[in-house]
Amino acid sequence: MYSGQSTDELLALEGEYRTDSLVLVFEQALDQKAARVGDKNLTREERTILAIEAFEREVNNGGFSQFFVNSSKEYAPFLVEALNDLGCTEIAALTRQAMKSLGIEGTITVEAIDGVMAVQDEEREAKLGEYDSRYFEIAGDVAGRLLDFIKRNRHKIVLRT
Repeated sequence: MYSGQSTDELLALEGEYRTDSLVLVFEQALDQKAARVGDKNLTREERTILAIEAFEREVNNGGFSQFFVNSSKEYAPFLVEALNDLGCTEIAALTRQAMKSLGIEGTITVEAIDGVMAVQDEEREAKLGEYDSRYFEIAGDVAGRLLDFIKRNRHKIVLRT
């Protein structure tokens, strides 16, 4: 549980805690920061952490379909970019394909995703299920990549304001 540490103080805990636990604490800290200062005042790097953590949680618990129906979809317009920033190019390409399978014309928005996902579509769900299977084949250590990203960008991740 996050209790006010700085980015460097949290990074100093590497090795004492599991990597996924450590990146979860960064997510908690950034959620608190966003509540204080607003989402629009987060850096790109901070939003990347939130996007990746939300994506990972949803896809690991219920697949792409769950990501697209839960509030985590707020990161969908930024997610492919965030995955590429992390160096997860295969997952980014797969996510781009999953988004394309929604059949949204133009820009991916939360409203457009809501409109598509509100309609039952067994074919779409089957396709998203295929993307889920592929994701689990290629995902690897996303938490480790995210922690490396945090370390590389520590000066752009400010937890205390």
